[in-house]
Amino acid sequence: MKVAIIAATCFAASFAGAQEKLDREAIVRRHQPVLEKADKLTPFGLGLPGADFVFTADVTGLQTLVDFHRDGQDLNTMAGWAWHEFPNPEKFTLADCTAPHPHDGETRPYMPMNPPDGLSPEKKERWLKASAWLRSNPHRIGLGQLGFVKADGTSIKPEDLSGIHQEMDLWSGTLRSRFVLEGSEVKVTTVPVAGPDGVAARIESELLENGKLALELAFSGPSHEWGATGDDANPAAHQTECVAEKQDATFVRTMDGTHYGAALAWSGDASFEKSGTHHFLLKPKGSRNFDLRLVFSQTGTPANPPAFDTDAAACAKQWNGFWNRGGAIDFAGSTDSRAKELERRVVLSRYLMAIHSAGPNPPQETGNARNSWFGKFHLEMVPWHSAHFSLWGMPEVTDRQLDFYQRILPKARETAVAQGCKGARWPKMTDPSGRESPSDIGVYLAWQQSHPIYLLELVRRAKPGRKTLEKHREVIFATADFLASFPRRGDDGKLHLLPPLIPAQECYKQSETKDPAYELAYFRWALGKAREWRAELGEAPDPAWETAWKDLAPLPVVEDRYATVSGPPFTLYHDHPCVLMVCGWLPPEKDFDMARFGRTYDDIAKKWDYPTTWGWDPPVMAMAAARLGRPSAAVDELLRNTPRNGYLANGHNYLDQRLPLYLPGNGGLLHAVAMMAAGWDGAPDRPSPGFPADGTWKVKTEGLIKAP
Repeated sequence: MKVAIIAATCFAASFAGAQEKLDREAIVRRHQPVLEKADKLTPFGLGLPGADFVFTADVTGLQTLVDFHRDGQDLNTMAGWAWHEFPNPEKFTLADCTAPHPHDGETRPYMPMNPPDGLSPEKKERWLKASAWLRSNPHRIGLGQLGFVKADGTSIKPEDLSGIHQEMDLWSGTLRSRFVLEGSEVKVTTVPVAGPDGVAARIESELLENGKLALELAFSGPSHEWGATGDDANPAAHQTECVAEKQDATFVRTMDGTHYGAALAWSGDASFEKSGTHHFLLKPKGSRNFDLRLVFSQTGTPANPPAFDTDAAACAKQWNGFWNRGGAIDFAGSTDSRAKELERRVVLSRYLMAIHSAGPNPPQETGNARNSWFGKFHLEMVPWHSAHFSLWGMPEVTDRQLDFYQRILPKARETAVAQGCKGARWPKMTDPSGRESPSDIGVYLAWQQSHPIYLLELVRRAKPGRKTLEKHREVIFATADFLASFPRRGDDGKLHLLPPLIPAQECYKQSETKDPAYELAYFRWALGKAREWRAELGEAPDPAWETAWKDLAPLPVVEDRYATVSGPPFTLYHDHPCVLMVCGWLPPEKDFDMARFGRTYDDIAKKWDYPTTWGWDPPVMAMAAARLGRPSAAVDELLRNTPRNGYLANGHNYLDQRLPLYLPGNGGLLHAVAMMAAGWDGAPDRPSPGFPADGTWKVKTEGLIKAP
């Protein structure tokens, strides 16, 4: 049986109400989402905490309204293990789209998506083909879609449904749906399956008894398009082999080199037939009650008889265990009218991050809900997905994902060597192999290089001890080696971060950017931590680490404010306000000028183009305000009414049509709330120092960990 998120070691009550044990079930249940109409943006994801599998269901409890959701949030069935790669007959490699870039009088190789000037037409054409193939391969795939159809196979549309009522029982992980179709009520209870990845459903309706309602299982082929998990345009591009028995059917799926199995089992009388090349109809008849079970695996799985009550009980046990472990927060009794909404966002974000971002590998930005950037991991986003788990008393989740860095260490070392550096340069857009993807932005980013040290620091806070350091020693040392060797010494005697470089605020030119403030602060902080851990492991100081830590350039300043970069334009007032991460996400440096930082915050708050921010930016600003001792402003920032800071009924942070869900926003929210509630090193000595102390907020917590 697949194990849910492992129990955390820290479960101490903290701050206000420390003696009062929280009623965790009551907190969760008062925010269970309810839908009374079909909404293309708010399907519900079903999964188990940490299992890395999600079945996204519409208001019918299954995946019936696929076309309706296509331009909203897709109805997908996805697993962390499900990847596909198109053939590569021309044998494209990164060498086909790698070019030397000027760097401090020398050159370093980088892999932009678009070719530089001066190439022959033949080389330019190959470059473009290679970069397109390398970006889109491998990609995640949808495993299959299971939904209702009419008995003749006709699709059901939203306008065919009435009397809709659907509730997501977060406490037990159960989705309960009912609707009226052709004058008859249909009740559906849906749960994720523990064991092989899958879903189980119990259906009740007279439409089953009289044979007017059927179910369709459909399999799509692979897609090379951004955002897509499947393509039905070319049925010959994939194969589905099926063996059907009286009450079950097994499937073997083949897409080029990708193979996986599926098994569908049901109770009672039903006919099963093939209705298309990759489509199958299941037609129950003679009973109002019908159970079914659909499971998937990489190697094939037997079609075990459905055991809905057993599956539902196992699901509830895992979800009850999740909610009762680690941290919790209760805003009941607060008089600020926004407290209820913040608590709702927290509860739903915890559910979503457990099913989408707690697997063994770094998740993609849209988890197992849909593809963005072809489903690849974005290593710049890992802390926004998983750092909060440690602050919420579940460090095992973050610790498990740190293992990924060990697995890809050889490739990261190769990149560092090619660029004349020591240690390991971590990729930005990658897949389980750890290979970088060509990009006109991603390959120039550097802020992800410090992430393993940040993640490990939070794990160690929640789970102190030498063992974790020893486990991740090789990754931490390789990370620090790169951080120390990447900067170059200038005429002023300081070490500088030089072009080609794009900061976390991605609107700057790679050929001109120098000394971005957040990256300088992050490099320095991470090297400082690595120095401490090296000493704790009983090893002598590393001269290169010591030199880099001491000699990195100071943070850039303009008009007595901290600037985003060291030259004009010093601060662009759109995209991510990353200069605020130098004291918010990160603790302030020694001798940091808080008055100057306050002026920086005020300047940004006044001038920023908020509609251009992304979901993790309001948490960034909230954490900065909290460290400045402005808790009211911190709450204002966290709940700022701006287009990309909205949270849908299903809890997803909505960005835009291209990204209708954005999990880094949910993870950033949880990180900021934990810090504001549990405090941080050097925080004011009072309960919940990031929230106002004027009586409008009543904050009770359990099991949260103080931030650095």
